[in-house]
Amino acid sequence: MLVEQPRTAAGGATLGSRLREPRTLAVIAVVAVLALLVALQIVASVMGFEGPLVSLARDFVGTPKSMSVPWAGFVLALVGISTRRRVLALTAAIGIDAVWVALRLLDGSPLSFGNGPTIVLAALGVIAAVRWRGRERADALKAVALGALLVLATKVGDVWLHLTSAVRPTVLDEYALLADHALGDPSWVVGRVLDVLGPEVYAVLHWVYIELPVAAIAVAVWQLRKVVTTGHWPSHYLVRTFLVLGLVGPLFYVLFPVVGPMFAFGADGHGFEVGNFWPAALPPIDSNPSALTFDEVTPRNCMPSMHTAWALALFIHTRRDIDGSRAPVWMRWGGAFWLAATVTATLGFGYHYGVDLVAGAVLCLTVESALRAPERGWGAFRIRLVGFGVAVFAALLLAYRYLAVPMAEYPMAGGAIVIGLLVAVVVAFHNTWFAAAPAARQAGSVEQLA
Repeated sequence: MLVEQPRTAAGGATLGSRLREPRTLAVIAVVAVLALLVALQIVASVMGFEGPLVSLARDFVGTPKSMSVPWAGFVLALVGISTRRRVLALTAAIGIDAVWVALRLLDGSPLSFGNGPTIVLAALGVIAAVRWRGRERADALKAVALGALLVLATKVGDVWLHLTSAVRPTVLDEYALLADHALGDPSWVVGRVLDVLGPEVYAVLHWVYIELPVAAIAVAVWQLRKVVTTGHWPSHYLVRTFLVLGLVGPLFYVLFPVVGPMFAFGADGHGFEVGNFWPAALPPIDSNPSALTFDEVTPRNCMPSMHTAWALALFIHTRRDIDGSRAPVWMRWGGAFWLAATVTATLGFGYHYGVDLVAGAVLCLTVESALRAPERGWGAFRIRLVGFGVAVFAALLLAYRYLAVPMAEYPMAGGAIVIGLLVAVVVAFHNTWFAAAPAARQAGSVEQLA
């Protein structure tokens, strides 16, 4: 009886094993990313807005769209190279950026930064791939890939935001508003408070809101600071959660399109708003909500609140260091401040409803539970926790859409259920990953002594 032998490549390795090699996987990932960028650029060109490749080209030789993201990605890439090379790379990035800034000022263009880190980041990747070998090369390429992914994720995200307004001409803000009555309309409350506090507080919160990637990179660099000296990458760190959240969360923008109070019920609705209510007055409760036709410019990026999800992830990762020890005081207080300021900004600026924040928090805890401590495997504890988070997230979105009227008519019951579900997810998360951790470390120490 003849038995077909597995196909082999040069050297006798099977095709499956070759596909699982790190180098092959890296090539496949690079090709996939390039294909995605090209496809999105074609879509953007057809629809008449700036695509990811054009935006990336501006980061190299034009005026960067963001001044902080290129530097954040570049700084993240520095964790994978030696101190001497970090100094050389940083000096080169600052020098190149200074030249571009001077040229822009001479030309009368607006002040902007970011060319230097983008160019040096790309150069680091090429040099590491061509000239370096062994662990030195692997660490550098992995760090460069993380930095590049951070930059590219923002480019892809910009395109996705344009697409949400193109594919969803109507929004569900009336449903979100009714559901938000169950939480006491926090966007209106916080918006009025910020009006009283004045422009100084507004400026601080606005800076915190837009510079969330900078705070994330500060935490990530701290977590990865020992990569070069120890030769060991931690099994989980903040960047992984950030990237997965950015991949999963925005998918729900097209399933539950919402533009936010300041657009649907405020002065920034471009003529499509229900009325100019936010934040001075609450709109009347409508017992027959419907989808609102809205403009083709404003992104439908409220449900869930990704700023809340990312800020909560940052807060979680500032509680303890990678080895499980208590994080430094500055990191713990910084994470708490960033979460509190981000939540205040998302509500007080009229960008989100309270129900958006609850959904974002549940999504964050669910994704973090799926990624955290991969060495513990997918036991029953993780399956239960992730499954519970998915079920709660789905229940919240379905309730916001189909039970919005009862939630507004019975706000005490509706609000208690929503907050109760959030608290249940928080408690389950804490008991799984934090409350049990000291006992696990103690058990490990006893086992080592034995």
